[in-house]
Amino acid sequence: MVNHWVYDLKNFYASRAGRLVRRILNAHIRLLWPDSKGLRVVGIGYPVPYLSTLDEGAGRSVALMPGYGGVHPWPEGQANRVALFDGYTIPLESESVDRIFVIHGFEMVQDPEVFLGELWRVLKSSGRLMLVMPNRLGFWARADWTPFGAGRPFTMTQINHMLQQNLFVRERVERALFMPPFRSFLLLRFAYSLESFGKFFFPGFAGLYIVEASKQIYAGTRINARAQTGRRRVMVSAELTP
Repeated sequence: MVNHWVYDLKNFYASRAGRLVRRILNAHIRLLWPDSKGLRVVGIGYPVPYLSTLDEGAGRSVALMPGYGGVHPWPEGQANRVALFDGYTIPLESESVDRIFVIHGFEMVQDPEVFLGELWRVLKSSGRLMLVMPNRLGFWARADWTPFGAGRPFTMTQINHMLQQNLFVRERVERALFMPPFRSFLLLRFAYSLESFGKFFFPGFAGLYIVEASKQIYAGTRINARAQTGRRRVMVSAELTP
């Protein structure tokens, strides 16, 4: 059976609402990571709409999409930089990535802590992780016609706990999508006004959290035993090596 998940996401981002979401999130991404020149950037989940922003000057960004969702090539008309990965094993070497960007991925995994352990493994000691996650209190987590209504949403308390338990330090948090998930073009026109208003008056009701984290490093630190399980086998695609 063909899985259309990836094409549902592609179609959403081709819609008016999807294009607006992409512009809003790209602005937050640029604020957190203004320059990726010379860095190795990996997007996980469905990062394609945002990789052009992350790829400015990098030239080595790749997209990893989960096997259950299918895949489509990217970028169009150029050498493909998309690969599938299965389960929780990311097909990259340990401490090989400068920036990891996860969207439409974290809320879909059954065991977020194991997934975070794998992200910790492939991220360099000086690297940064960015997670885009639906807010349980936001409107978008309830809109099943959008990709943010799929999977499990989180509270900020849950996110902080998971990061701490898996040796990550939260650095910065951005909040986005205060506008309700409108389809109407007339209502979408008020999106930027609602973003500005909600940021100051209703920060707890943002549709998404955009969380930047770094690795917590101590002398002798190792990934916890649970996160190590089943991670000795590393598959590296020729297309993904620098």
